[in-house]
Amino acid sequence: MSIPLIDVASLFGPECDARRAADQAIAQAAGATGFMTISGLPGTMPLGRSARAALLQIFALPEASKRKLWRRSFDPARPNLYRGYFPLQGGGATYKEGIDMGPDIAHLAALTNPADPLTEATPLPPESELPGWRNNACAYYLGMERLGQAIMRSLARSLDLAGTTFDAAFNGGISTLRLIRYPMREDSALTQAEAAKAFIEHNGIRRQSIGGAHIDSGFVTLLAQDGVEGLQARARDGRWIDVPPAEGTLAVNFGGLLARWTGGRIKATEHRVLSPGRERFSIPFFYEPRVDAVIRPLPGGPQFESFTYGDHLWSAMTKFIEFRDLKDIRKLHGVPAPS
Repeated sequence: MSIPLIDVASLFGPECDARRAADQAIAQAAGATGFMTISGLPGTMPLGRSARAALLQIFALPEASKRKLWRRSFDPARPNLYRGYFPLQGGGATYKEGIDMGPDIAHLAALTNPADPLTEATPLPPESELPGWRNNACAYYLGMERLGQAIMRSLARSLDLAGTTFDAAFNGGISTLRLIRYPMREDSALTQAEAAKAFIEHNGIRRQSIGGAHIDSGFVTLLAQDGVEGLQARARDGRWIDVPPAEGTLAVNFGGLLARWTGGRIKATEHRVLSPGRERFSIPFFYEPRVDAVIRPLPGGPQFESFTYGDHLWSAMTKFIEFRDLKDIRKLHGVPAPS
């Protein structure tokens, strides 16, 4: 298994030989490896070193300022459950801090609804603390939405469906922009039991795991690459292979729900992150549909009982330890809980 690099410039133009070739390459990657890296993105998309640095300024905020953004899981006085900041937590196999932001970062209050935790507003730092930061986050979010739509349209065409098949489900979606910082952690900070989980031998070298092996639960994940290695994907034979971290490219992987929706024609690939031996940052964007979007069988695909995306997402999220006690919260807010 190798991770292909695909030029997607033609996805943003009319039908032509180049776009058909890109569709074919994406379909092959989606069906064979579930992973790809892409280049050829429009120059209007805010990518590159300066764009990343602008977003990552949030980690330079004083701890008191970041605490005001914490989720209720970490500060019971906070109103936000799903969006917001997650601080460093010791004692685990991974060690990270970051923030999850929703569509209101780009679409203001138009897509927020406090009646459902999944559509709550994102707590954000005031403009006075990070001048221009919100505008930079907005531009990045909008760019990734545009890219996510282009990839979904390409996948639809490769499945012999109308290119706009998925558009309605993602119109008004609740995509998540996540900023993550993985600081270095001394070996001495880990107990023997924790170290047994936190360290992995790969190619004869003992390396710290900073992102455990998993399959994304949703649709399409778009990860900005910054030249720093560490992201790995599991090949079909069980081997772990490095995802090329070339500056200016994006790594793209497909989630379990998209694999299910397409009857396995698109693969969801397990992946993990190993420490590069220094502080590491990550900017994933999870392209997601509306909370009330109904996931139903595609024409020509396998049959299954339809369900709403919000129910699927909440069920998946509340399996994580920090959300486990919140399973009934949506029901208490008047939103039917998943069965």
